[in-house]
Amino acid sequence: MATIRAPRPSLRAVTAGGITAALLLSAGGCGGSSSGHSTASAGTTGRNAAPATAPEATTYTTLSGAPADTTPDGATDGLVVHPTSPAPVFDRPAGHRFATLPTTELGGPTWVPVVETSGDWRRVLLPSRPNGATGWIPGTALKTAHTPYTVHVDLTRRRLVLEKSAHPVGRWPVAVGDSKTPTPTGRTFVMATLAPAKKTPSPIVLPLGTHSATLDTFGGGPGTVALHGWPDASVFGKAVTHGCVRVPADALKALSRVPLGSLVFVSA
Repeated sequence: MATIRAPRPSLRAVTAGGITAALLLSAGGCGGSSSGHSTASAGTTGRNAAPATAPEATTYTTLSGAPADTTPDGATDGLVVHPTSPAPVFDRPAGHRFATLPTTELGGPTWVPVVETSGDWRRVLLPSRPNGATGWIPGTALKTAHTPYTVHVDLTRRRLVLEKSAHPVGRWPVAVGDSKTPTPTGRTFVMATLAPAKKTPSPIVLPLGTHSATLDTFGGGPGTVALHGWPDASVFGKAVTHGCVRVPADALKALSRVPLGSLVFVSA
């Protein structure tokens, strides 16, 4: 099990199911993805259920039957996993299957953080609605690695702290969601790295595995929250976004090196 620097796609224009970095930043805000999000459920039980009956766990879907994250401020040892083939997702080890974790998310490899282990089973955070959705996947056909990074966003202080091996390596003022479209709190993760194909307010966008709690859609998509840059430094330290976290250029450069699957903690 190796320590990884960055299990992420190369920094290029990525398009997956209609999502682009430009769309994420549309209307000067954040949170775009595909054309809306759909509610999905699965009535299949057992590990050998046909994958076609279980919806994919992506930023586009709302999953029915996903256990909630009961430790939204809980740290881990940095274990992240990548399914080498579509992985069945259960509500408990060998329980009810409600989803499938695909091998890719937004054009890059799927890496999700492990928040609990039981024998050969891994409980992971999922990128779908509802926020804080988790699921258990069997430990077979998984690549494993460790990331030393965690990201902490303090909404009250409007500050982002990047930690490596539990030690701060950077602190920056940031812009967060306003009172009508607040940045969602809890434990999430860096889901993807996107680089725009054309000029946008940010050269890199880092979608997270969480969504706006007040916007079902934004810019034609399901309200995916992201970390991204912003050219106007006057916004930093203010609550002015649609839910995303806008960061200074040097913060974005540091965050772009954070591996996919790394935990992001957002606190009020």
